[in-house]
Amino acid sequence: MRLIVFRKFPVIITAMLQRKQIYLDYAATTPVDSRVVQAMLPYFSEAFGNPSSYHRYGQDAEAALENARETVAQYMHCLPTEVIFTSCGTESDNLALRGSAISAQKERGAKHILISPVEHHAVSRTAQQLSNNYGFDLEYLPVDGFGRTTVEDVAAQIRQDTAIVSVIYANNEIGTINPISEIGELCRSKGVFFHTDAVQAAGYLSLDVNSLHTDLISIGAHKFYGPKGIGALYIHKGLSILPAQTGGGQEFGFRAGTQNIPYIVGLAEALRIAQSEKLTRISTIKPLRDHLIGTILEEITDTQLTGHPDERLPNHASFVIKGVDGNALLMMLDVEGFACSSGSACKTGSPEPSDVLTNLGISPDWALGSLRVTLGNYTTSSEIETFLAALPKIISKLRKLR
Repeated sequence: MRLIVFRKFPVIITAMLQRKQIYLDYAATTPVDSRVVQAMLPYFSEAFGNPSSYHRYGQDAEAALENARETVAQYMHCLPTEVIFTSCGTESDNLALRGSAISAQKERGAKHILISPVEHHAVSRTAQQLSNNYGFDLEYLPVDGFGRTTVEDVAAQIRQDTAIVSVIYANNEIGTINPISEIGELCRSKGVFFHTDAVQAAGYLSLDVNSLHTDLISIGAHKFYGPKGIGALYIHKGLSILPAQTGGGQEFGFRAGTQNIPYIVGLAEALRIAQSEKLTRISTIKPLRDHLIGTILEEITDTQLTGHPDERLPNHASFVIKGVDGNALLMMLDVEGFACSSGSACKTGSPEPSDVLTNLGISPDWALGSLRVTLGNYTTSSEIETFLAALPKIISKLRKLR
């Protein structure tokens, strides 16, 4: 193994090691809540059984599994049998879209898929695959300058042969919240499956499937202080879904494989905490976010807020900044001790402008300078002030380098 020595950057490296890092990328992932860790621990080494086993160890694991399922169902206002555990939000999106579309194609000849153009890639690339390989007609809904889809737009494009409509609940990149309830009600009246990616929304918004009128809802635990590697999918009772993973018939036949009991317990506990404490969290985080947005727009020229100014996640601030390279900005911020993002964590490092931003009509010279700042439970006002003091100086330096 060859040791790499950074001889040219000793001052920078030393400064980075000494400076306390400020985390402002909670939309990418969140730290696991200590209460969630404590709930998970017994299922790694004490109650470690396989829930499919008949003996006591298996029975204890199965009890934990079903208790977790009931907890998730409680906060989604659905039946426990309508909750399926997956490995992550991406898998939930894949299973929802691919499974329902192929079933609809087989059962009633449906060949049309309707999604918004600002979906997470877990939805958009699955829809593209269905179009390229399974003969579906993929159509994109229009969005306004804030990235919102209206029920009128869905009504204008939904067809008798539409297999599924998928519209993101709250956008991961720009924070905009969509009118899911109205869209869901329309889809239900037309007899068309409706899916929403609620991965970003689950920590702050209602997941009541009855008021949202949804057939399929995807969530992922690591976005609301649970562990990575575990997600869930709500599947409306009686909905026909082609399983993506076959085998022993676990998860009511929708997803085979031995269930990850510690992580499932962690997801349920994290969701319980997030949903029961969301009003308190919002009252603390939203004023910090509003102060952040107002100060940046006031003090930094040629800066625009992306996403809806009001109908947005309470912890989410996102901008485009003219004359700045987004990746260079992230690197400079990291050197100065701030962890932020240029949009979706899945896109970070890409030299291309975000497709979400270009679909909003933002020109490439602006879109390449994107910045996403997302707050969380551990964000303090002093951290925000430190960030606001540093950001204008960093942007000024970068503009001078162009």
